[in-house]
Amino acid sequence: MATIFTRIVQGEIPCYKVAESEKFFAFLDINPLAKGHTLVIPKAEGDYIFDIENADYAEYMLFVKKVALALKKAVPCKRVGVAVLGMEVPHTHVHLVPMNSEGDMSFTKEKLRFSPEEMAEVAATIAANM
Repeated sequence: MATIFTRIVQGEIPCYKVAESEKFFAFLDINPLAKGHTLVIPKAEGDYIFDIENADYAEYMLFVKKVALALKKAVPCKRVGVAVLGMEVPHTHVHLVPMNSEGDMSFTKEKLRFSPEEMAEVAATIAANM
């Protein structure tokens, strides 16, 4: 059965897409820690990031970096934090979170809510900086 992320890539579930390549896909997290919190995934399903073949892993990380740099231009912040947790969805994914303090990366804090219009605007602004 396809993961929720595969279903997003296939267009079965709507998302706020930020970037896409032949192998990778980036979209806003619907339960964000901060405005602009983005998930970057390989389109190919796989549960564990370190199972990815070396060449694909390097290409994936370069795509993640490109998204992070666009995110930093789009959302004012000191840094873009990177986290790989991977326990909640069995599909490799990297979290990119705009940060102004280390507490901004706490996955135990209450998630934020933004209107669909705000989410669409942030996604479009990040995409424009790609």
